[in-house]
Amino acid sequence: MGQQSVDRDQSAEALRQFKRSLLADLRALETLIEEGRIESGVRRIGAEQEVCLLDQDLLPAYCNLAILEHLDREHFTTEVGRYNIELNLDPQNLDGGCLDRLEAQLRALLEELRAKAAAQGVETLLVGILPTLEMSDLTLEGMTPVPRYYAINEAMGRLAGGEYHLRIRGQDELLIRHDNVMLESCNTSFQVHLQVSAEEFPLLYNTALAIAAPVLAFATNSPMLFGRRLWRETRIALFQQAIDTRPSTQHLREQAPRVSFGRRWVERSVLEIFQEDVARFPALLAVPIEEDAPAVVASGGTPQLRALRLFNGTVYRWVRPCYGISENGKPHLRIENRILPAGPTVIDEMANAALWYGLMRGVPLAYGDITKKLAFGTARENFTAAARLGSGAQLDWPDHPNIPAQQLLAEELLPLARHGLADLGIEGGSIDRYLGVIEERVRRLRTGAVWQVYSWDELGTQGSRTERLAALTASMLSQQREGKPVSEWKLAAPSELVARPRYYQRIEQFMSTELFTVQEEELVDLVAAMMNWRHIRHVPVEDNEQRLVGLVTYRNLIQMLARGPEASRAVPVAEIMHRKVVTVTPQTPTLEALARMRESQITCLPVVEGDRLVGMVTERDFLRLSQALFERELTGRPGRRLGQGAA
Repeated sequence: MGQQSVDRDQSAEALRQFKRSLLADLRALETLIEEGRIESGVRRIGAEQEVCLLDQDLLPAYCNLAILEHLDREHFTTEVGRYNIELNLDPQNLDGGCLDRLEAQLRALLEELRAKAAAQGVETLLVGILPTLEMSDLTLEGMTPVPRYYAINEAMGRLAGGEYHLRIRGQDELLIRHDNVMLESCNTSFQVHLQVSAEEFPLLYNTALAIAAPVLAFATNSPMLFGRRLWRETRIALFQQAIDTRPSTQHLREQAPRVSFGRRWVERSVLEIFQEDVARFPALLAVPIEEDAPAVVASGGTPQLRALRLFNGTVYRWVRPCYGISENGKPHLRIENRILPAGPTVIDEMANAALWYGLMRGVPLAYGDITKKLAFGTARENFTAAARLGSGAQLDWPDHPNIPAQQLLAEELLPLARHGLADLGIEGGSIDRYLGVIEERVRRLRTGAVWQVYSWDELGTQGSRTERLAALTASMLSQQREGKPVSEWKLAAPSELVARPRYYQRIEQFMSTELFTVQEEELVDLVAAMMNWRHIRHVPVEDNEQRLVGLVTYRNLIQMLARGPEASRAVPVAEIMHRKVVTVTPQTPTLEALARMRESQITCLPVVEGDRLVGMVTERDFLRLSQALFERELTGRPGRRLGQGAA
C-alpha cells in the first residue's frame, strides 16, 4: 500500500529535507546488503489486485471511500480514481500449496468486496481498462480525495508544464491533450511479488525483464480506450505517456521517463536501480522523516527506510524493486511484476502469476544468466512488441530469432515454466490447473484482449458508442462471474445492447467523432460532393490546427445555387460558410444541447474542446435517441437494441 499521509503543500525546504533522508536511507540499505543482513533462505510470494467499481448502468461508480468504510484497511485501500479499490493479499511462503492459498484468499477478499459493494448498488469488475470510462471521468472530480494523490498531481503538473500529450496508434488512433494525471486511473492491474535475497537479486531481476514480453503476450486484457482499438495491452502505452513529464527538446539529450522498462541490466546490486532513480528523478512527495536509518542499522536494528519506500512508489518501473520488513522483523527485497492487467477472471490472473513464477525459476535453470544470451535492447523491444500485438507478436529469444510468441510459449517456455514450478515444490495438480489455462489460451490464440476486440467487431455499428461499450462490459461481467477462463468465453452479442437514459446524459456519450471537414479556401463543389458521398448535411470548416472557424450546411448550398449563374464559378468555402457557429463541449448535458438547438433554430452542433473540433451531433442523432428511449418507456424494459447506423 502506498503512503497516504502526505501534506498537500510541498515546500522546497521540505523536499530538500526529504531528499536528505532519502540519501541516508540509501546508505543504510547499502550497509544492510554489505553486512548480509537482508533476509535470505526463504521465498515468499504476494499480490495486489485493483478492481473497478460500476454503478447499475455499468458506468464508473465514484464510491470507493464509502465502500471502504465497511472493509478492513489491512487488505483494502484506495486507488487514484474514486471508481477503483485495491486489495492487498497476505504474503505466502513459496511452497507446494502457495498458489492455491493465494487464490483462495483472493477469491475471499473479492467476495467480501462484492458483498459490501452490492449493498450500495455497485458492481465490481476485473479488467485492465474499464470500457465505459469517458474523458469526463478523468477530471479531479474523479480523483480520490486523499492528499497523496493531489500532491502527486500538482508536482507532476509543474514538471509537465500543466499539460500531458497522449498518442497511441493501433487499429484505431487516439490523440489527447490532458491537464492532470487522471489518465493513470484508467489502468487496473494484478501485480505479483517475489521475495529474493540480495545476492540473487541481479540474476532474478534480469530474468523478470527478459520474460516480461512472452508473459505479457498471452496475458493482455486492455485493448481499448474510449472505444478505440489500440494496443493489445494499452495500459503500457497509456501509463507511460499519462505521467510523462519530460519537456520536448530539439537537442539529442536523453531523458528517462518515470514509467519505463529500464535502461540496462542490473550488474551487481539492487542499489544500482535505487541510485539511478534518485539521481534521475526529483522527489514528488515530502514527509517529515524522524528515523536516522544509518544509526538504526549501526545499532543492529531494522530500518523502515520510509523515505526510500515513498520515493520508490513514485517511480513506475514495469518491474520494480521493493524493500520491506518481514513479519519476523528482518529486512527483505522483493521483485514486483507490474505488467499484468486485472482480469479477465481470477483463474486467468492466477494462471498468469503461475507462468511468471515458473519462468522466474525455469529460465535461470535452463539459461543461467540470461544477459549473456539476450541483449537488453532486445528484451525491451520484445516488451513493446508484446504490448502492441499481444499473442500476435514476433519475439527474439536465445536460439530462436523472430519467433511467433505462440510458438515460443508452446515449444519452449511453457515446458520451462512447468519445470520451474516443479523445482519450487509446487504440487502437480496446481501446475496442471494453472498452466493448463495458459496452454488453452496459447492453443486458441484467445486472450482477454482478443475477446474484447472480436466482441467489439461483433457488435458492429449498432447502438451508440456508449451502448456498445456497456454491452461489452455487461458480457464481461456476466462471464467473469461464471468463472470460466477467457479462452472459453463466447463473444458479446448485439442482443446485449440496451438504451438507457444515462448513456445519453452528456454529448460525449453519443457524438460522432469520425468527421469530414474542409478548410475555408476549399472549393464549395467539394463540399457538395462530400455531402452526396457521405449522406451528410453539415460540413465543419477548420484551420490547420483543427480549430473550428465555420460551418457549411445543405441550406448554404441551396442558397448559393439559387443565385443563378454566379454558382458556376469556383466559389471558396469562406464565401458561404456560417462564421458564428453555435457549439457545445463533450461534457455539455444533452438537455442543454437540445435547448440550444431549439433556441438557435439549427440542426447540428459542432462539439469543441477549447476551440478545437472533436465531434458533431445532429438532429438525426437526437431523433434516434428519442425513438430508443420512447420505446423503452412504452415497453417497460430496461432498454432495447437500436437499429443499424445509430450515431
